[in-house]
Amino acid sequence: MAIDIEKANAIVLERFMEARPVVTTMAKAIDVIPGMKDNMLLHAGPPVTWERMSGPMKGAMIGALLFQDKAKTADEAEKMLASGKIEFSPCNDHMSSGPMAGVIAPNQLVYVVENKTHGITCYGNMNEGRGKVLRMGAYSQDVLDKLKWMESILGPTIKVALEAMGGIDIRAIISKSMHMGDDGHNREDAASVLFTTQLAPWIAKTAKNTDTAFEVIKFLGENALSILNPIMAACKSMTAAGENVEGSTIVTVMARNGTDWGIKVSGMGDKTWFTAQSPFVKSLYFPGFTEADACRDIGDSVITETAGIGGFAMANAPALVTFIGGVPKDAINTTLDMYEITSAEHKQFTIPLLDFRGTPTGVDIRKVVEKQITPRVNTGVAHKDPGVGQVGAGVASAPMSLFEDALVAFAEKYNI
Repeated sequence: MAIDIEKANAIVLERFMEARPVVTTMAKAIDVIPGMKDNMLLHAGPPVTWERMSGPMKGAMIGALLFQDKAKTADEAEKMLASGKIEFSPCNDHMSSGPMAGVIAPNQLVYVVENKTHGITCYGNMNEGRGKVLRMGAYSQDVLDKLKWMESILGPTIKVALEAMGGIDIRAIISKSMHMGDDGHNREDAASVLFTTQLAPWIAKTAKNTDTAFEVIKFLGENALSILNPIMAACKSMTAAGENVEGSTIVTVMARNGTDWGIKVSGMGDKTWFTAQSPFVKSLYFPGFTEADACRDIGDSVITETAGIGGFAMANAPALVTFIGGVPKDAINTTLDMYEITSAEHKQFTIPLLDFRGTPTGVDIRKVVEKQITPRVNTGVAHKDPGVGQVGAGVASAPMSLFEDALVAFAEKYNI
């Protein structure tokens, strides 16, 4: 098959950069997510069976059944999950994205993010904050109580406010926050403030009462990751616009589940996963924890790096090293290295420290293999056992074999 790789890649990259995602409302997952079923739980990363799931993934699955009242005890939930009655499917196969374990249950409220440029809609769950949370595999009563509050108070309040105000342009927030010390992944301090600032007046106007408005605005204001999930859904809508372009070597999905790391490549179609064992994260651990406690790299949040922000934009967020380890120069060097394996500089997201150079965008499997440099991401670290939660944060690199396997398959498909 005769193909023009450079032309195909240019199409994909233009779609990535021209996408304008707007979060417009919230809705029940089963009502809006394509292919969602009543007996299905979505999860981060590539496909995985119950038997192969990591500890935090299992913990999040147990917690999801408990807070959705589909099981009364953790033991009952675990038996259901092991029985085959519950279907597991990757968020990324359903136009969705979830941080860490990434579990999305059918009756859970999700953000609805519309890519206005390409007519693509993607979805993301709500963020609980840091520490002992469901996405890190925790499912104690306090975790479940917070989730129930989020479903009954937080989500419905945000939904009404978003609809009243006509939505929030997530691309504009990312672009502005890049100049305020954020990277768009692990450091969202500025973006979350911008998000809350836009929402707050409308929450005050539309909330059921002043106590509810106070609770919701306080929660959003105190959670520096409030906007992470809408940003992930926004990035998913950007990269999904570049899927299924014949002859393209640009990566459209990167994701991990604590067992495997997976990628998808535009020219190989949106149904084909390439997988390899997920690595451990080079991490800065919370007091009382060590690398012996850590789960392998996990989460869909690497969709941010896929879209050209996150670890790829770390030069914008040198303060992040106080959370993930290293020195400020490491953040700059990470960004510079990522230019080596990408095929564009983003038109919308720029780096003041590098003379407003666009962030490195569009991982090209050819360049990864040629340069022997793999994508680098910053990430949280979950405890390896179910029910514990977050134990640190750091930097991980994707396995090289993913890109080698993808390149071989690409060459075979196109008879190169």
